[in-house]
Amino acid sequence: MNYILAIESSCDDTSAAIISNGEVLSNKVATQEVHQNYGGVVPELASREHIQKIIPVVSAALKEAKIKTADLDAIAVTKGPGLLGSLIVGVTFAKSLAQSLNIPIIEVQHMQAHVMANFAGESKPEFPFICLTVSGGHTQLVLVKDYLNMTILGQSIDDAAGEAFDKTGKMLGLKYPSGPIIDRLAQQGQSVYEFPKSKVGKHEFSFSGFKTAVMYFLRRETDKNPKFIEQNLNNICASIQNSICETLIEKLSIAAEEYGVNTLAMAGGVSANSELRKRFNELCSANNYKAFVPPISLCTDNAGMIGMVGWYKYLDKNFSDLSIAPAPRMQF
Repeated sequence: MNYILAIESSCDDTSAAIISNGEVLSNKVATQEVHQNYGGVVPELASREHIQKIIPVVSAALKEAKIKTADLDAIAVTKGPGLLGSLIVGVTFAKSLAQSLNIPIIEVQHMQAHVMANFAGESKPEFPFICLTVSGGHTQLVLVKDYLNMTILGQSIDDAAGEAFDKTGKMLGLKYPSGPIIDRLAQQGQSVYEFPKSKVGKHEFSFSGFKTAVMYFLRRETDKNPKFIEQNLNNICASIQNSICETLIEKLSIAAEEYGVNTLAMAGGVSANSELRKRFNELCSANNYKAFVPPISLCTDNAGMIGMVGWYKYLDKNFSDLSIAPAPRMQF
């Protein structure tokens, strides 16, 4: 048995997981609640929280997997993209532990790891497939040819889908993160308001104009009725969610048809959205595509997905050395 410790600290979740033979044995995540007071992630506070939580989280992952540090064969860690201070904590810890145990260290690109979360279950996608990766900071269409062979077909040129949820939620006075709250409220409302869609390339995404349209819409309606948001909150949420999800699925559908794949997948925190999952399944059912979406626990930032990339890199002996450094803008 080979065991890999995976560490994820790219933003505001501190996570550690143990992977063996491509199976996630444990996956511990410590969420930082301190940011809720500020309506978004405060980088300095995130770094401090990672420092406090990384050792307890790693210890919990080892305990659940019923192994000790001496049993580890390698350590996989998120190199980027992400917040520099947060990445420094994870990379420094991983380098120190790997050196003390004299085992290899494996660098992982965070967005590739989101895609690889689809291989953590018993049923796994067949190559090639297209993955719609939607998170707080990134929205991408990825053509996956092999475990470690992925090509970005298109991505967000400004704000990502997750940002669109959180920032429009902030306009509505909702707590951070707003995405799950909008999802819950939308289920009690109807999509009765229309917002314009951005006109960008067929595989690209843009949500900055959408955010601006929502802002002006709310300003205009509250000028006429100061209680407009309060009285129509569920319908506003349903309309926001409908617009974002419709854009995402339309782009995915175009890419699937163009590249002739018969398997589609989703990944990233926004893939936990109930409306997006519903539309994704409808798209796949209507076109006889095979559909894959990770369980909720592997959609948001977590070390389990980092470990999946780490496992296949371990098999390829694709190791880094101790000169590895965080890369906040790391590319595919």
